[in-house]
Amino acid sequence: MEKVLVLLLIALTVAHAAPDPRGILINLDEGELCVNSAQCKSQCCHRTSGLSLARCAHKARENSECSVESLYGVYYKCPCERGLTCDADKTIVGAITNTNFGLCLDAGGSKQ
Repeated sequence: MEKVLVLLLIALTVAHAAPDPRGILINLDEGELCVNSAQCKSQCCHRTSGLSLARCAHKARENSECSVESLYGVYYKCPCERGLTCDADKTIVGAITNTNFGLCLDAGGSKQ
């Protein structure tokens, strides 16, 4: 939690120094560093491991690995694009252990 606060303070300092802060804290493009998914245009702040930096990434496409929506705002697998559902373990244990990964499936289609 302390690390998040330090990163947030640094980001706010940089944003305050910039003449047009839009694009520094919010509305970030794919590949830009982020702290929370709300900052990204795609609404997915993604990291590859617990030690990696999080970056904005596109949402998961059909038949791609995905995560269900998270309270943390940072994902190891991005949530699905609009119109798709993540067929994954949606239990509290999966959310706590961050193992609630699945596949993006068409919400209107049938599972096979």
